[in-house]
Amino acid sequence: MVRTGQEPPQGGQDGGDHSHPKHQLEDSRSRLKVEAHGINVIGGADRRGWPRQLFWPWFGANVSILGLSYGSFALGFGISFWQAVVAGVIGIVFSFLLCGFIAVAGKRGSAPTMTLSRAAFGVRGNHLPSAISWMLTVGWETVLTALAAMATATVFERLGWGGGTTTKVVALVVVAGLTVVSGVLGFDLIMRLQTVITWVTGVLTVVYVVLVAGHVRWPAVTAVPAGSAQEFIGALVFLMTGFGLGWVNAAADYSRYLPRQASGRGVVGWTTFGASVAPVVLLVFGLLLAASSPELNQAVAADPIGALTTILPVWFLVPFAIVAVLGLVGGAVLDIYSSGLSLLSAGLRVPRYAAALVDGVIMIGGTVYLVFFGGTFLGQFQGFLTTLGVPVAAWCGVMLADVLLRRRDYAEADLFDPRGRYGDVRLGPITLIVVATALGWGLVTNASASWLHWQGYLLGPLGLGGSWAFANLGVLVALVLGFVVTLGFGRSRVRAQEAAA
Repeated sequence: MVRTGQEPPQGGQDGGDHSHPKHQLEDSRSRLKVEAHGINVIGGADRRGWPRQLFWPWFGANVSILGLSYGSFALGFGISFWQAVVAGVIGIVFSFLLCGFIAVAGKRGSAPTMTLSRAAFGVRGNHLPSAISWMLTVGWETVLTALAAMATATVFERLGWGGGTTTKVVALVVVAGLTVVSGVLGFDLIMRLQTVITWVTGVLTVVYVVLVAGHVRWPAVTAVPAGSAQEFIGALVFLMTGFGLGWVNAAADYSRYLPRQASGRGVVGWTTFGASVAPVVLLVFGLLLAASSPELNQAVAADPIGALTTILPVWFLVPFAIVAVLGLVGGAVLDIYSSGLSLLSAGLRVPRYAAALVDGVIMIGGTVYLVFFGGTFLGQFQGFLTTLGVPVAAWCGVMLADVLLRRRDYAEADLFDPRGRYGDVRLGPITLIVVATALGWGLVTNASASWLHWQGYLLGPLGLGGSWAFANLGVLVALVLGFVVTLGFGRSRVRAQEAAA
């Protein structure tokens, strides 16, 4: 029997024995089933596969047409094409490299990211970062679903098939339904779905690039003036938060199914490569399109994906809608799966599929607001990334250092026992996240909503006004502070944990 306040170290979320022959027989007859695992440790019999299989979920989640729109977002910081390329390559690859390092913890602990985070923050102390993780993933799945609905409406409008409220409602229902069903069924369906999404969106995206390549005007691209160092840093930080830092809190959720003897370097390499390759290519081409056409650049701010249809021939609009929606669904599916796990790690005592349903309801409500009442998309999107990017960066710094300091696999049972070696509430790491977040919010500018104007309160006193105000240094400060302090002062805590009987 499981003690109150604890989860089973192995087996299903409900603690049942899913190794029973009856369950095995039922599983063999069903090709698709609701995943029984929640935030528990995956048993040895269920750990399978190779690191290279991580390519599929990460590529499928990041091969979205939205990557093209980031070209417009980056130029919005006032930098040149080449500055944006450098900022993009560094920001995308580095931020997904952080995901790769955290994914190693999944292989070593066979549990979700926010369960493994308990080793640093304590079993119940980890409720705070889990709640932050949940807000980030729910926010992302809402943004992606809203974009899919708006893009579909734009395509239908160009085809003369409508495009108004009815089209948006139907698109919302279809996209949200596919996302929620995938999140409820869980890992096996997601891995199959991401493989399909990878091939379909990959091929159709190449076709899109070929069709619109003629709209690139190289003289206009090279004529974009260079920006300051502050503007370059601002674009770099935005791209980091928009790509890898938006995934770090879910990085171990898929590597947890790998065998413990799987290559750690392989986990890092395939995660980073799979997640980075499509965004880098899409960003560069998106920069070429945005720099070639000021009209397109401006339209992307209001409808990041729908605006890209204006340069397409009519016959490719339906394939474009397919690639756009599937690419966004690929990201939303991973988000709703991980948001459910984060909600369980934050203390909600329900099965994993129920947590995914809760997130789905919230996602639909948020999508309705964004699509029908939200106004300009880009400002809200930047505000969302900046506000949650700071505490997530602080957590990422702590988690990276904690993973780096460990020499042994995690003690599985103690991840669920407040009286175990990882403790109940670790005040040091929790305080570090709060302090790093407070400092970080003081060094970012957020003009997307009136209630967020208080952010950036340290810029004036520190003499960082003017162009520094939009560099969003607070994200980097939170990341570095969390990492350096944990690396410097967490060694004795980790050694004591690993030495415990």
